[in-house]
Order: sequence, then C-alpha cells, then structure tokens
Amino acid sequence: MAVLGSVNRVLLAVVGLVLVALGGSVLAIGLGAPAPSWWLHHGRDDVLLDNAERTRWRDEGWWWPVVIAALAVLVLLCLWWLLAVLRRRRQAEILVDTGDGEGASLRGRALEHVFAEEASRQDGVADARVVLTGHRGSPRARVTLTLEPHVDPGTALHTLTTVALAHARTSSALPGLPTEARLQARKHGPERVA
Repeated sequence: MAVLGSVNRVLLAVVGLVLVALGGSVLAIGLGAPAPSWWLHHGRDDVLLDNAERTRWRDEGWWWPVVIAALAVLVLLCLWWLLAVLRRRRQAEILVDTGDGEGASLRGRALEHVFAEEASRQDGVADARVVLTGHRGSPRARVTLTLEPHVDPGTALHTLTTVALAHARTSSALPGLPTEARLQARKHGPERVA
C-alpha cells in the first residue's frame, strides 16, 4: 500500500510538472516572450499543427488504428490509476468513545499494526496484514492471513476472531468491527534434497 502511495505521488508530481512547464511556456510565448530555437512554436501567431502536419499520415492505413489504440491504452491506464486511488482508501483515524462524552482519536495505522502483530503471533500464521476502511465512527477491517501448510483454516479463523479481533475491538472501544478475512496458503519454493 505504501508503494502505491509513493508511485501515486511521483506520477502526480511528474504529470503536474510537465503540464505546468508546457502550459507556462505556451502562455509566455503567447504573451510575446521569445521562443527558444528548439521549441515547437516560433512566435505568438504560430499554430500547434499546421495543415501539412495534420494531414501528413491521414492516408496511411496504419495511422488511425495506432492512434486509437494508443488513446485507448492511455484511457485504460488513467481509469486503472483512478480506481486504484479510490479503492485503497485507508482510515487515517478512528473515533473512540472514552465514556466521558468527549471521545478521542486513534490512529488507524496504529490499530492496523497492533491487530496485524497479534494476528501474526497465532500458531501457524506466516504473515498477517490488516487494512482499515470505512468511516471514522464505523471502521471495517480487511485481514489477510498467510497460513503455513499444516494449519487448519477453520482453527486459524476462530483464533483470529476470538483473540486478535476481540482485543482490537475492546482496546479501541468499538461496539463492532466488521471484518473480512482472507486466508491464503504460504507458497514454498522448491527445495534441494541431498
């Protein structure tokens, strides 16, 4: 998840810098600033594409399929990026009822970390990941447990709900913490036997 956030920030920064540079240079040249010799435009009355450039590839059979395919790939990548950003919405903080009518905020990452640590201490659990989603007052948890081959999934799920989930719910004073658990088997690579 942290990798997706870093990639998202880098991509947004690069796209933003390119758009600001291009837009600013076009605006400056349009207002009368001298254009560099290597620039696409040579003055404020120059157009982006003249008639010869626009119609250069029109009669080639491969031109329009390539343009449409490139634009389709670009649209699909943008949609994937948008869905990835919207789908991975983590809960930054959770409202906790302290009993005095005031309440408090609990960092979502702290609860995720503690919940995952306790879940990974179960017998036969190789790895546990927890993500909190939902609203501040009513969070939801997604837990992914990677189990060793010898572990019974039913037992692992029962231990998760009665120990780690119960502790997460009571320690954060939540009346309920709806949880989606995904169990997967640990993959072992080939071993060399002597």
